[in-house]
Amino acid sequence: MMVRLGRSLGQGASARPFQGIRFRIGLAMALALLPILLLAAIQTQSNFRDQAEARRSGLQLAAERSAAGAKSRLDSTAVLLQALRPESLQFFCEPRLSALVDRLESLDGLARISATGQQVCASSSAPSSADRDVAVRGSDWFARLRGGESMVLARAPVSTGSQPNLIVAIRLERPMGTFDGAMIALIPLASLQPDTSDRALPEGSEAALTDGDGNILTATDAGAFVLGGGRSLQGWVQRARDGSSAVFEADDREGRHRDYAGAALAGRDVYVLLSAPAPGLLSWARLNPVGVLILPLAAWLTAFAAVMLVSERIIIRWLDYLERVAAIYARGRFSVRPLQAVNAPSEIRLLASTLDTLAETIIARDKALTDSLSEKDALMREIHHRVKNNLQIISSLLSMQQRTLTDGPARAAVGDTRQRIAALALIYRTLYQSDDLRYADARIFLTDLVGQLVASATGQGPVITSSVEADSLVVDPDKLAPLALWLVEAVTNAQKHAFAGRGGDLKVRFQVRGDTSVLEVEDDGPGVDETRQAGVGRTLMGAFAKQLRGTAEIVPSPSGGSIARMVFATPEAVTPVDPADLGTPRVPAR
Repeated sequence: MMVRLGRSLGQGASARPFQGIRFRIGLAMALALLPILLLAAIQTQSNFRDQAEARRSGLQLAAERSAAGAKSRLDSTAVLLQALRPESLQFFCEPRLSALVDRLESLDGLARISATGQQVCASSSAPSSADRDVAVRGSDWFARLRGGESMVLARAPVSTGSQPNLIVAIRLERPMGTFDGAMIALIPLASLQPDTSDRALPEGSEAALTDGDGNILTATDAGAFVLGGGRSLQGWVQRARDGSSAVFEADDREGRHRDYAGAALAGRDVYVLLSAPAPGLLSWARLNPVGVLILPLAAWLTAFAAVMLVSERIIIRWLDYLERVAAIYARGRFSVRPLQAVNAPSEIRLLASTLDTLAETIIARDKALTDSLSEKDALMREIHHRVKNNLQIISSLLSMQQRTLTDGPARAAVGDTRQRIAALALIYRTLYQSDDLRYADARIFLTDLVGQLVASATGQGPVITSSVEADSLVVDPDKLAPLALWLVEAVTNAQKHAFAGRGGDLKVRFQVRGDTSVLEVEDDGPGVDETRQAGVGRTLMGAFAKQLRGTAEIVPSPSGGSIARMVFATPEAVTPVDPADLGTPRVPAR
């Protein structure tokens, strides 16, 4: 359980960073503090609308001021024309009007027009040809004066090399109200153009004068008043004439979005139009970056950082500490205690106390299990020891019985039985002497067994030497017993038939060849005796081989003598190790 806890904590901190508590707390805090930014955005949008509205209002007021200034000049010109009416009928009219034009920079010409459209008197700068008379009689402005309007403004025809002028014409009447012609003045359009250097105007403002059809009379930048998409200014003129809003937005031919505002200059003939670049979406940031953007963002970041810092100090670092402790527990070290958590919040202290209690419980349970295993191990060793002693007692009893027998075959049969019992006793001795009671190394066991079998024959005849070459294979006793009994039968067979009365050399080889293993007992005797193929020993060897899922045979040795061989399925190794790893050198047993 503790191992799973440590692994889950470790994996939660490393493999899933976006599901960790830091990320979730940060996300929750960011969402909780988001209204600060939303409120700032709403306030910014409101300020932007107020700024745009104030900008348009300022542009409209500037247009009205410009129109008022230009209108006062037109009114003064109309008064001048009324005052010059008597002068225009006297002798020397032309020199007087010319002198007056020369003294007034705001005038380019003065003239008196008769009721029939003929030029009666004019300054030297005014048109005087017969073609001009025809142009006057056919003009719209003259027709409007004849129709009863008291004052008319119109753009004067442009001659080569002359500057554009505005015609200011007033109606002249006889005492009975009959139309008596007109007095006209030519005013340079440039003198009426609004001043764009006014500080009240937005940066990049342009000014223009238009006629009643929306045509540009003069402009500081004509491109700013040519609307994109083929749109005309006539609609704006109509709204201004009807008294509707004279402020509108449009894109110029360059694609720049601009604000427009205007006012009527005089009647329905001339209008003042101002244009300024429309404020962009971030213009409020340029105008007031601290109050509108930086302060709310700084407040959000400060609050977020404060909350994250507090959560880090109060929660996250203690969870990291408990995670490290749990990871130590997962490695099997329960001596560490989460003592530092005494300064943590109560919930963390409770978790640390639970973790500490869990560690103590595991330590107590491990101790109980260890004690139980030690006791069980001691009991098993005692059992194996007693079984070995009992088998030795049985072997001793058989030895006593063997000595009382006078029949040779009976004595040999009892001796074979004693050797089989001794082999089983050696298994139990090997088990209780090994580190693990459940398993034994086949190499060590076979070496001991061969030494025991050869030693038992010492003193009963010629000397028998032996050597053992065995691979290391750790197996359980169930597989070791038939292996040992087969070896006893093979060695006993060699002692009876190969070494009887002569001695010799005995070689035992055990090799693990993957899925199969081979156990061989080789002697240097006279060879295979075909007349002894069906003895009890051969029968037992076949039976023991079948228990190991193998086969047994006796074949001639290439160097003389015979080889008893058993080929069987390799028992499942508990811990496959190299012979050198067991610390027991492979030496011939004698």
